Amino acid sequence: MKVTEQPSRYSNLEHTPTRLLLEEINREDQRVPRVVAGCIPAIAKLVDAIVERVRRGGRVFYAGSGTSGRLGVVDASEIPPTYGADSDLFLAVIAGGDGAIRKAVEGAEDSKDAGWNDLLPFGPGPDDTLIGLSASGHTPYVLGALRHATEAGLLTACITCNPDTPAAEVATVPIVAVVGPEFVTGSTRMKAGTAEKLILNMISTSVMIRLGHVHGNRMVDMQLTNDKLVERGARFVMEETGLKDEEAARNLLLEAGSVREAVQRFKTQNNVNE
Repeated sequence: MKVTEQPSRYSNLEHTPTRLLLEEINREDQRVPRVVAGCIPAIAKLVDAIVERVRRGGRVFYAGSGTSGRLGVVDASEIPPTYGADSDLFLAVIAGGDGAIRKAVEGAEDSKDAGWNDLLPFGPGPDDTLIGLSASGHTPYVLGALRHATEAGLLTACITCNPDTPAAEVATVPIVAVVGPEFVTGSTRMKAGTAEKLILNMISTSVMIRLGHVHGNRMVDMQLTNDKLVERGARFVMEETGLKDEEAARNLLLEAGSVREAVQRFKTQNNVNE
């Protein structure tokens, strides 16, 4: 039996007081970051390989179903506004198509060819990377995509929460986070989903830092799409330049279009050396 399908360590949940339910869920959740820490060598290997390929024009694809697929969509969709990267740098496909983001599409994950077929419109090539997202490590949609991608020369990786899975056998860089049985038996949206989310954060954030989209600890290329981000950007400009006038920093930012460009303009105009 897959670890993710093994019986919960807890029982009689329907009779458990709310406070105790929450404490026990939290106790299980605390196992996740410790397990993810053990995956860091594999994650580092993948990040370095992705950076090398992106510098040659490559992209990163996520493929998954259900919770795993939705997590991929969320991570990919947040890269452009957060880091100002092209919208096609991180791309995600999910079994059942975009409609499955909000509503489960039963049976969509059972096709071994659908995952790769969903990727084909993007023209995947040897400089691209495919990361298969499957808590079980057995999802046909993901396995098929990984196999086809390997044959096409892509770098392949997987994130799974079971040991010795077909996904890990197929992927060049397997990331295996065995977080144990779920609090509610088989509910992999819980610990397995948390592990996948943590790992996706680590991958995409590290790639963006390595590619130069962060200066110090600030997102210097973020899109200025709402008042909150403009306010954050103006604060970054003030911190980077020493400007004390918030309105001046805001105007400089909006005129320049990004924190990076605003800081550079200020330094050029004021003959400030790096």
